[in-house]
Amino acid sequence: MNFTSPRRRFASAAVAGIALTGLLAACGGSDSEDDASGSSGPVTLDFWGWANGQEAVVKAFNASHKDIQLKYTKVTDQLTMQKQLTNAVKADNAPCLVQNTGEYVTSWVSQGALADITQYVEGSKDQFNAGSWATAQVQDKLYGVPTSSAPNFTIYRTDLFEKYGIEAPETWDDFIAAGKVLKKHGIKITNYAGEDPSTLEVLAMQAGAHWYTIDGDSWKVDFQDEGTLKAAKVIQEIIDNDLNSKLSFADYAAVQRNYDNGGTATRQISTWQQAGMVQNFTKSFGKWALSPWPTFAGEAAKTPAPTNLTGSVTLVTKDCKSQQQAAEAALWMSTDPGAVKTMASPETGNGVMPALKDSDTYVAEATSEKLLGKNYDAAQTVVKDSLNTVTTDWTFGPNWTAMFTEMQAGWAKVVSKEQTVTELLAHMQEWTVEDLKSRGISVKG
Repeated sequence: MNFTSPRRRFASAAVAGIALTGLLAACGGSDSEDDASGSSGPVTLDFWGWANGQEAVVKAFNASHKDIQLKYTKVTDQLTMQKQLTNAVKADNAPCLVQNTGEYVTSWVSQGALADITQYVEGSKDQFNAGSWATAQVQDKLYGVPTSSAPNFTIYRTDLFEKYGIEAPETWDDFIAAGKVLKKHGIKITNYAGEDPSTLEVLAMQAGAHWYTIDGDSWKVDFQDEGTLKAAKVIQEIIDNDLNSKLSFADYAAVQRNYDNGGTATRQISTWQQAGMVQNFTKSFGKWALSPWPTFAGEAAKTPAPTNLTGSVTLVTKDCKSQQQAAEAALWMSTDPGAVKTMASPETGNGVMPALKDSDTYVAEATSEKLLGKNYDAAQTVVKDSLNTVTTDWTFGPNWTAMFTEMQAGWAKVVSKEQTVTELLAHMQEWTVEDLKSRGISVKG
């Protein structure tokens, strides 16, 4: 599945409307002073991002704006971004605009790194879908502008499925059964990268889990609820039966070659992962098709939305001296039709679904005909349907970044069979509660 690498997948962060006292160790705010006001010449704003297509969007923005110019720096990937932004925030020289994903917003707000830009962007709320809009919020305040959403579905090799008499899996039980058939022929049904526990996160979301919730003035932590354990059972069965590849996204090209050569037959993805496939494949174009995300037995289809319903958010930092202009630039990049189409295409951008309310009109751009061939038209229906089945009640805790880093270390041991998924979850329960307490954050769990 591997949502996070090289760019992490997405759900909506439901953290609005809660009391701030005791929930966050610190709080970001907005400097009312705008150093750019009254100055001569255009305002130049530093913008850090990692997504393909952003350079073209920045070029278009600069060509159409005289008073605001963007200076773009491409960062390697999402995890590198968090490290570089941490250093920049400590040095008080963070860029004005930062690409990020929804799971990190609460953490950055708690560190006082982001600007409250509500007054500059709240009038544009009706242009965005509700889940994406919530992703940029903490305590009903907006700290950025959502840029993409992440409907999820399965992509699979039709030639391999047809050769071995397998139907597209409707349930996780079907998925495991198909994996056992493919295993007999030396083919893995999925890939679990040791550095990427988002597989566990997203299946837990789908099963109705809530790792972080708000209980009065405290955070409640639960990594061992019924939904998470249901997800753990599926993952453990896949690992125990050796149905998964173990390829790290540290060698991204090798992972893509494995899919292209038929070593692994499926991925649970969103539209943006198609871009990496299109840009790296040479052999299997036209041999892929989409199907709905597998369900747990007896349950209706429900697409999990990792970290935002939106994939990415353009955040405005507190260090920025021109926060209003930064907010305006972020809005333009998320709403300008040309910019949206550039980013939606797997060929010109990152293949992301827009965060806009009418995002279904961009399905054709975000779905790759080159990759899917004769299955292209049917795939668009799958993507459109998935837009309506996204989880919207997932909350990202204030120490999500640290928690996810800890989980990565444990997940590597799960993939290598050094510990079980339930053992990892027990550790994460204890570790997360203690970490929040050490930060002075009120917590139950």
